Amino acid sequence: MTRLKPNSDAARRYVLGVLVAVYTFNFIDRQILSILLEAIKTDLMLSDQALGFLSGFAFAAFYATMGIPIAVWSDRGNRRNLIAIALSIWSIMTALSGLAQNFWHLALARVGVAIGEAGGSPPAHSLISDYYPPRQRATALGIYALGIPFGIMFGLFLGGWINEAFGWRKAFFIVGLPGLILALIVRFTVSEPERGLSEQRQNEKNEETTVRETFRYLLSQPAFVQISIANALAAFVGYGVITWYPTFLIRTHQLGTAEIGLWLGLIMGLVGGTGMYLGGLMSDRFGARDTRWYLWTPAVVLILGVPFGIAGYVANDLLYVLLWFTPTILAGNFWQATSFAQVQTMAQLRMRSMASAILIFFINILGLGFGPWFVGLLSDWLQPLYGTDSLRWSLCFVSLINLWAGYHFYLAGKKLALTPPKFDTVKYEKPESQN
Repeated sequence: MTRLKPNSDAARRYVLGVLVAVYTFNFIDRQILSILLEAIKTDLMLSDQALGFLSGFAFAAFYATMGIPIAVWSDRGNRRNLIAIALSIWSIMTALSGLAQNFWHLALARVGVAIGEAGGSPPAHSLISDYYPPRQRATALGIYALGIPFGIMFGLFLGGWINEAFGWRKAFFIVGLPGLILALIVRFTVSEPERGLSEQRQNEKNEETTVRETFRYLLSQPAFVQISIANALAAFVGYGVITWYPTFLIRTHQLGTAEIGLWLGLIMGLVGGTGMYLGGLMSDRFGARDTRWYLWTPAVVLILGVPFGIAGYVANDLLYVLLWFTPTILAGNFWQATSFAQVQTMAQLRMRSMASAILIFFINILGLGFGPWFVGLLSDWLQPLYGTDSLRWSLCFVSLINLWAGYHFYLAGKKLALTPPKFDTVKYEKPESQN
């Protein structure tokens, strides 16, 4: 297939579409574990705390730390090839998860998935930033982030159905191996653009920076610090909920995995996808008038979602449980696109992959690393008092942390308005297409 010219509208749309597919596979392979937890718990005889460790820290520690050296490669090398290699690795390791015979086998497989997936988002964010100018960037990254709810949707649906029909081991095989085909599509059909293409800026040799210099530069930006704290806290809640909600429905409401996969898949896919897209779109629109609203928009929506989440956890009627869960998922997906868009705009050209990797580091070490583990730990602590309802109250408590996250998004918006951009990128923007 002939590659499209990188500066064409058709190329932008095609590359964004392919990267959405890659990110979808990323989250299918990452989150399928959540709907298989109860089956794995029974087969391998594991505790909730052990399952939380597998879902969280065992994955997050390597995903977050490996992302930084991989981002160095991305900022200096071919981002397209890196994405193709990373996709191949995490697909193979997902399939190998089905061979696990004990806790340590599964932990090693999840580490392999994490190492592969570490090479996915940082180069993808950098590519998108070179294809789309600053004022379109949050919207484009919001579309890219649709891979999260789409991946969760397909992961839950396929994982739940395959588990009931063939068992949890075959579920890992079936969802893992198709990623190898997509890796070939990335390698042979996606063009690597010049860095700074969307801003018509040329890369300078002195723009190449070390990890230390990038850390120092980003941490000197007050807005980045607040964005990182807000993202980590929101991810702590989000990953904790996504990981344990299927188990909550099994224990408290006696649903089967196929039924959970259908209903949660639809809610997280369609509603979560709407939240991702609207989060980027609304932040771009409100932020164009007042830069503070790039980050105040997710602050308001995230805080408004908290009471809906608690109502869903304490409800006894399944209809109301799912009904109140819907706005919670919508609100919980507003922050990703605009957060990464603002960090990409702050960063120098040769920092873009690294900037995303550093933000992902904070998100995943604190959010993914400790969120699922803490929910499982708290559930074990509460089990003597509440029995099978211990997970219900653990999720209730964790959901309150979104209030704290919203406060830091508010502070980030204030700091963003006071932070001059490193480069005057706006003046280099090409006129928007009239098509």
